[in-house]
Amino acid sequence: MSNKTALYLVVIVGFVLSAGARTVRAQETAPSKGSAQTEPASDAKQKSAEQRPFEAYHLDFAINESEDGKKINSRQYTMNLNTNDSNEIKIGTRIPVEVKDGEFQYLDLGTNIWAHLRDERGQTLLAVRAEVSNFAIPEQGLDKPDLHPAIRQLKLSGSALLPLAKPTVVDSVDDPNSKRTFQLEVTVTKLR
Repeated sequence: MSNKTALYLVVIVGFVLSAGARTVRAQETAPSKGSAQTEPASDAKQKSAEQRPFEAYHLDFAINESEDGKKINSRQYTMNLNTNDSNEIKIGTRIPVEVKDGEFQYLDLGTNIWAHLRDERGQTLLAVRAEVSNFAIPEQGLDKPDLHPAIRQLKLSGSALLPLAKPTVVDSVDDPNSKRTFQLEVTVTKLR
């Protein structure tokens, strides 16, 4: 065998051995499928959701009141909210009501809106609840306190994947005592 051939053979054997050594090291550092180092799929999803940055949104709520198909009243509320977070708007009056002689309880009358945004497989899911309460007979208001006021209460709630920048009706109810309909409408806008 010539010196040239022997040299080629040594170089080829060296490459084969070094490549084999790299493969063995790579196999030693990579966890096997059955090893304790492998993360369950649910943990991997949770970590990716936690690592995903929060996205900020602006929510515009409208509680619309209509009678015979014609809008007669609309109340507007807004809040900013991050994904995987919740927030609440509460506005109203605490009314004292005498339950026994000299003993009072307080009724909260007004509007309460609670919202929660959640990242659901790359889409934003909104869950929302709205409660509106007031005197059923306006004359029972603050000017003429009544020991036993009649209270009208409206609760709207729902959850949906909402399109961005498009008003969407989340819930709608008919008032059983009139021909009025109440709708909860939400517009979600992504903040930059």
